[in-house]
Amino acid sequence: MRKTAVITGASSGIGAATARRLAAEGFNVVLAARRKDRLEALAEEIRADVPGTGTVAAVELDVTSQASVDALAEALGGCHVLVNNAGGALGLDSVATAGLDDWRAMYETNVIGLVRVTKALLPKLIESGAGHVVNITSLAAHVPYEGGGGYNAAKHAAYAVNEVMRLELVDRPVRITEIAPGMVKTEEFSLVRFRGDAEMAEKPYQGVAEPLVADDIADCVAWAVTRPPHVNIDRIDVQPRVQAAPHRIHREG
Repeated sequence: MRKTAVITGASSGIGAATARRLAAEGFNVVLAARRKDRLEALAEEIRADVPGTGTVAAVELDVTSQASVDALAEALGGCHVLVNNAGGALGLDSVATAGLDDWRAMYETNVIGLVRVTKALLPKLIESGAGHVVNITSLAAHVPYEGGGGYNAAKHAAYAVNEVMRLELVDRPVRITEIAPGMVKTEEFSLVRFRGDAEMAEKPYQGVAEPLVADDIADCVAWAVTRPPHVNIDRIDVQPRVQAAPHRIHREG
């Protein structure tokens, strides 16, 4: 029997790459995000490109809406893997100049959204007998950096939720994994952070010959969820070779 994996934030970047990879690993995949048109295009791509693909469903989802999350949970027949990938960063302001609306938005998606979706799908994950929650956080969840206050705070909170869930669910058949990427270059993360300013969005990657890409993180997800059910991968920290910390990156030239 094929297992079912739900991926939030699946319309681009790490979420889309994870959906492709888990489909290739034999999972039925549920692509969940706000942009239904992009999800449907991705679903068609997976069906065409992945031999022996199981079911691929595109579901419109806003993790900040309880009604939207409830509709997803109601529509699911079952769930074995939940990848909480929806989230993101806004701005690079100091704490002194913080835009509180940005902080609130980051907390709503990266933390409250993660909890909302997990809470809704947890009964199905437990019922599966071998459930797995994978939370995509960030190196920012563990290492603060200047200008990262709001994102650091949100991802630190997501890390705390991840750790608490492992304690609370230790007697249930559900594994809990955190994947904390460093510098990953995707088509949208930095562009969203800098509100569409392409020049600013490119600056973090200047001089970095080989940042991580979305497929690198999808590899981590796939490896974690395909371990035997008694094996829990607590946390994977992954960054490009030239990055030692958010503030320590080797740049050529």
